[in-house]
Amino acid sequence: MSEAALEEVSVLPSIYCGQGEFRLIQQSAEDGLLVQINSTVGGETGLDVSLLFNLHPHYPCCPPNISVSSTRLSRTQCHSIRQKLLDQAAALPSEPMVYKLVECQCKELAEECTGGEKEVKQREEEEWTAVLLLDHIRSRNRYVGRLEQWTQQLQLAGRLLLGRSILIILQGARADIKEFCHRLKSVKVDVDSSGKKCKERMMKVLIESPSAFCCGHSLQGFVVKNYQSLAELTAAFQDLHMTELYQKILPSLSD
Repeated sequence: MSEAALEEVSVLPSIYCGQGEFRLIQQSAEDGLLVQINSTVGGETGLDVSLLFNLHPHYPCCPPNISVSSTRLSRTQCHSIRQKLLDQAAALPSEPMVYKLVECQCKELAEECTGGEKEVKQREEEEWTAVLLLDHIRSRNRYVGRLEQWTQQLQLAGRLLLGRSILIILQGARADIKEFCHRLKSVKVDVDSSGKKCKERMMKVLIESPSAFCCGHSLQGFVVKNYQSLAELTAAFQDLHMTELYQKILPSLSD
């Protein structure tokens, strides 16, 4: 397998981190990688679809084979989505493409099964809140500058909390939050202990949820805040009216 393929597959679980969203089914030098990604458009009561990507040993020089299945779609609808994804894969440059294809699938699923593009767009743009845990920030000016740039480009609001645990609180469209996570894992944003540029491979998504269910306050802009103790971190979440959200992520910070 190519290094690019293995690196892409190592990143995907951090982007599709919900229960049952990502599964690495097979990995072998002869047959390549078999990756399954399950997604739902429109929330818990929306339309579900399962994508199976067969990444050949020469991927991404050759596009992946793709299977599409769903308990709520007809065989014809699944075939239509699959064909559009295969066409899309063939048209893309020879570089890792699973993330792009999954996002394309979400749009195709919406068009095939809802017929209400305006309603689907509203669902996709519903505000979500996510909390990310970073491993380290060594080159502070470079790293923080890049994070702020991405929030502006993706129209996200954010809070960067610097202390014993490095946390980023993001608010915005769910697709934009996922793109932010994808960039963290695929772009060299910091330096390692030897001073070489590196990616944020150890980033974890601690929680992601519609803002209406986890907090009663909308963030504005991008703000960096330092804290010295757990009490100060608790107070920071209280000031943002995100106490319930904080209680859910607290066990992860104690590990």
